[in-house]
Amino acid sequence: DFLIPQDNPWSKFRTLYDLYDYAHTPWEWIPELMAEAKKNKIDIFGSVFDVSSVALMENLNSVAYKIASAEIADTELLKSVAATGKPVILSTGLASLKDLIYAVDILRSSGCSDLILLKCTTAYPAPVDEANLRTISNLRETFNVLSGISDHTNGVAVPIVATALGASFIEKHFTLDRNDTVDSFFSLDPSEFKVMVSEVRNAEKSLGSISYGLTEASKKHKLGRRSLYVYKPIKKGDKFSEKNIKSVRPAYGLSPKNIKRIIGRKAARDLDVGERVTWNVVE
Repeated sequence: DFLIPQDNPWSKFRTLYDLYDYAHTPWEWIPELMAEAKKNKIDIFGSVFDVSSVALMENLNSVAYKIASAEIADTELLKSVAATGKPVILSTGLASLKDLIYAVDILRSSGCSDLILLKCTTAYPAPVDEANLRTISNLRETFNVLSGISDHTNGVAVPIVATALGASFIEKHFTLDRNDTVDSFFSLDPSEFKVMVSEVRNAEKSLGSISYGLTEASKKHKLGRRSLYVYKPIKKGDKFSEKNIKSVRPAYGLSPKNIKRIIGRKAARDLDVGERVTWNVVE
C-alpha cells in the first residue's frame, strides 16, 4: 500500500514516506524564513499537514493556513486551523462536491470565517484540458467565498484565464533549479514567474468595467470613423445630393446616418470641396 507506483513521477522515492520526508520543509528553516519574509514585508504562510505543524506556525504568527487537496477529509486538521481564526485556503483537487461541503461545514463550525477555495487538478503536470476553470465561479457562488486556483499546469496560460474568470487567489509552484526539487518539473523559474505576474496584472486591468463608446485612448482615433463632407462645390441655395456630398473619413462632420435627412435640402452658403457638412450649413 505504501509503495509508489512505477508510472508515478516520484517513483524514484519508492515509498510515500521517503517522498514526503524528502519534500517537506525542515522545521528548523521556518523561523528564518518567517523572519526574512517579515523583513521584506511579505505575508508568508505554509501548507500544514498535521496538528503539530499548525502549533508550530501559530507560535510564529502565521497570517493564514493552506490545506492541501489530499488533507480535505482530515477533520482534526480542519478544526485545528479553523480554531486559529486565521484565513484558510483550501485546495479541492481530490474532493467530490460532497467532500467539499463536509470540509467547509467543519471549517465554518469550528471558527473559520475567512475561507478561500481553490480549484485544483491533482496531476503533475496537470493537463490543460482538465483545468475546468469554470469551476472557479461556481465555487464562489455555491459557498459564498473568494475562489481561485492551485495550478499545476505548465506555462502561464491557466493563471491568466483564471484571473479573467474572477480568481482572487493564484497558487503556482516556483523553483530556482529544475533539477533540484520534487516539483521543479511543473514549476516556474524566476523569469517565467515574473512573466506570469505581469500578465495576470494585465488581465486584471483588461477586465475594466461595462463600457460602451470612446475611452480616453480611443478618442484620438476618431479619425477612423466617417462623416459627411462636400464632394463637389455647392452654391448657396443649391440642393444637397448624393452627387455633391459623400461619407468619408474623418468624423468631424455630421454622421452618415443623417444623409437622408440632408439630401434635397438647400445649402445655407457657398461650400467648397472638403468642407464639413454640419447643420450650420444646411437650411
